[in-house]
Amino acid sequence: MLPKWTHFSSGSRLWAPPPLFSDMMTPHRESKSNKPGRPDRRLAPRPLPAHLASAMLLWLSSRAALPSLKNALLPSSAAGERLRSLAREIAAAGSDDVADALDREIARRAESYLTGLEAYRWHPYRRARTARPVLWSEGTTRLLDYASKSAGPVILVVPSLINRYYVLDLLPELSFLRHLAERGLRPLVIDWGAPGSAERDFGLTDYIAGRLEAAFTVASGVARAPIGVVGYCMGGLLALALARGREQETGCLALLATPWDFHAGRAALARLLGSIADHLSLFCAGNGSVPVEVIQALFLLLDPFSAERKFTRFASLDPDSDEARCFVALEDWVNDGVPLTLGVATGVAGSWYRENEPARGLWEVAGKEVDPKRLGRPALVVVPSRDRIVPPNSAEPLAGKLAGAVTLRAPLGHVGMMSAARARGMLWTPIADWLWEQLGGQ
Repeated sequence: MLPKWTHFSSGSRLWAPPPLFSDMMTPHRESKSNKPGRPDRRLAPRPLPAHLASAMLLWLSSRAALPSLKNALLPSSAAGERLRSLAREIAAAGSDDVADALDREIARRAESYLTGLEAYRWHPYRRARTARPVLWSEGTTRLLDYASKSAGPVILVVPSLINRYYVLDLLPELSFLRHLAERGLRPLVIDWGAPGSAERDFGLTDYIAGRLEAAFTVASGVARAPIGVVGYCMGGLLALALARGREQETGCLALLATPWDFHAGRAALARLLGSIADHLSLFCAGNGSVPVEVIQALFLLLDPFSAERKFTRFASLDPDSDEARCFVALEDWVNDGVPLTLGVATGVAGSWYRENEPARGLWEVAGKEVDPKRLGRPALVVVPSRDRIVPPNSAEPLAGKLAGAVTLRAPLGHVGMMSAARARGMLWTPIADWLWEQLGGQ
């Protein structure tokens, strides 16, 4: 039963699941409503065909595996014994009855999943557009000021190139950047933007030694003192390379969920992702960039069934709840990704995932090795223990490379460390306190 969403009210109209499944296959077309009070339907999660295919694989593989449990040639292992035990339970219950029950459950899961997808597309929440002072810009890159009136220590925050920065400012009441400002710091965040004509041929070095260096100079000028540098996810690697090049002006470095050993625990998957590096040009759009759909499809390999789990759960939420609103805000951010230049995409896939150059001490920026051992500045390494994108065993080796680094752990996920309500007390406040401890006396 799906009572909440099957009668989801948007204005004066009652929402019901779409009668045609084919309508779900047009994720890049938003329908416009002429009825007052009814929001336009947002785009479906990208890449929708891959999400649907993975969900169907999950459901149908269960059905396809059922007959094989009658096979007496199951492996003689612990897994084989569990399968034989399951086969005995099925036989006792009646295999035909179990098959019928499984079919009903698959149908229920499919209905719930599609209901959750369409409920997300019609949810009334829309991100409010608020302008932040722009201290500097070049090409599509900007430096935004989140506390222009603050006299506190300046913090340069470096997000990933793959997603937009505002996961750090998801909602007014759920914002890492605003929390830093509330604690008396002055966060300046990099907004990378989608690559334009000026960035067409950019690689990682161009973004780090070019754009980040320029933004750092502006931030340092604002502070007139050493500044803190905070990097999130991929942005942590960029921040580390930046801090190595501007060590005298860097007061401290905080790395949040930053990968270092890309082969830790899943070398085969990392090499598989890296093997695509030589072929990414085949997927490039007309402007020479790698489309968001391609990037999202690659990251789907890290957790293929995540969409099925989260939208099935979303279908059961009260649409007026804070939890539903937060889910939609986060999902909008996930689907608001930006393309990558071919140079960045091949550098990340080849240098990091395939060759594991950071962990092997071979990664270079502008011809200089990025060696964390040589960074003589206080460092904080934040490791979310439930991170599936950057597993703890990928991030923790970096703490061992940074002399005297402090490690902060919390039972949160990669995105949850920026979107979960409890992240404020678990991580944001300790991070802010650590930054104040390093910079407050300057």
